Amino acid sequence: MILGLATNSQEKKAINLFRKLESSSSLDPDFVSFIGVLTACNHSGLVDSVKEYFSLMTETYNIKPSVQHYSCMVDVLGGTGFLEEPEELIKGMPIPPDAIIWGSLLSSITRFGYAEMAERAARQLNELDPSQTSSFVLMSNVYASSGRYQKAIEQRVVLKQKQIEKVPGCSLIELNGKVHEFVAGGTLHPSTAKIYHALDEMLLQQNE
Repeated sequence: MILGLATNSQEKKAINLFRKLESSSSLDPDFVSFIGVLTACNHSGLVDSVKEYFSLMTETYNIKPSVQHYSCMVDVLGGTGFLEEPEELIKGMPIPPDAIIWGSLLSSITRFGYAEMAERAARQLNELDPSQTSSFVLMSNVYASSGRYQKAIEQRVVLKQKQIEKVPGCSLIELNGKVHEFVAGGTLHPSTAKIYHALDEMLLQQNE
């Protein structure tokens, strides 16, 4: 029930129910209960609470954390911007981290633009799940946001070479008080011809 509440936007109820369970004299929180409360705290951005419940699970109840428990930890820690902590947590896991965990870390990294750390996470994700496409898209965004347009183009070229189809994304950019909307593969922007010409020139330079 705790997990059900946590995954259905009832975080406060999930946390309160866990506290009642914890204070019960006849029942102890189990493996699934902790996934529920960690998920609830994660969705609420309660970083300290996630750490406390994780320690409670391992030290008081002697429950060995699973990939799901670690995934909650990585997700919430990644949102703080102090990304060394979740990366070190992953490295110290006694069980092999899966693609979801590395993907969660990579997604967090892209919000803050740490290219070198993103490259490490992307390598791990590509090894664990070669068929996924998100790492190439995220790395392209990381490189573009840091002004490394050549690297960004290389990621997009890899996507094209692998014949990976991506659902068109949408970006909004404000310039001189005017908002411009760009859709992947779109042709409706009034400066479409100039934009694609600039992209073609960049690709030509890359292939020289």
